[in-house]
Amino acid sequence: MPEGHTLFRLATSLRDAFAGDVVASGSPQGRFQDSAEQLDGLTLLGASSRGKHLFVDFEQDRAVHVHLGLYGKFVVRAVPEPGPAPDPVGQVRWRLVSGSAYADLRGATACELVTPEARQGILDRLGPDPLDPGADPERAWARISRSRAPIGGLLMDQAVVAGVGNVYRAEVLFRHRLHPLRPGRTLRRGQFAALWEDLVVLLHDGVRAGQIRTLRPEHAAVAREASKVERRRVKNYVYRRQGQPCLVCGATVRTEELQHRNSFWCPRCQPVFRSRAVG
Repeated sequence: MPEGHTLFRLATSLRDAFAGDVVASGSPQGRFQDSAEQLDGLTLLGASSRGKHLFVDFEQDRAVHVHLGLYGKFVVRAVPEPGPAPDPVGQVRWRLVSGSAYADLRGATACELVTPEARQGILDRLGPDPLDPGADPERAWARISRSRAPIGGLLMDQAVVAGVGNVYRAEVLFRHRLHPLRPGRTLRRGQFAALWEDLVVLLHDGVRAGQIRTLRPEHAAVAREASKVERRRVKNYVYRRQGQPCLVCGATVRTEELQHRNSFWCPRCQPVFRSRAVG
């Protein structure tokens, strides 16, 4: 599933391609036909993201909410010279076309015309987004510091932190030597602050690079050597590296299902948390 940096980049692409333009809006597949017709011929004002949710804004106070889910793709391309835009291919739920660009949405979990009230309701259900400069991490800390749930699950809960998916979850926990099953309420405030600050850095780097990059510079050379053994480029510390040696300590990376998603960790770098409290 695309993580927060992907939606942030998509919102930027849509703004760059269409903001201020009158657009043609249609639904070649037909599933979004009625709503698409209401937007046809309107000016697209902009686009924004919060976590894994995308909002495309039009004049007349109209907006479309998109959630890509596991399989959704929203591709923005320039109209080839001398035009027009090519015919849609496959199951295109929503198509936008201007004089210079077109965009096709396929396979999304959600594509819906929403009222301002419905949009605010979606936003109210989301936790702070590390990509939002105005985000309040205290909201996330309030939830985590009271919860017995594992930190690996809390980070994936979009009501706690918006935009973190399975890759960022696994990698940021490794970077901070936290076992994914450690109860949220056992984290110290300083540990959470460091975790949040790292997520801000990592997601912004993902926006700039267009891909998730989590390796620290001192481990890049180790990753290059590991790539020769694994016969593929090693880009992460633990994500999808189960059964492979940890880039830092050499222990075998493990995996286990956590809340219906695979979790990855190093048993030596991320030891199981043992409470020092005497019961």
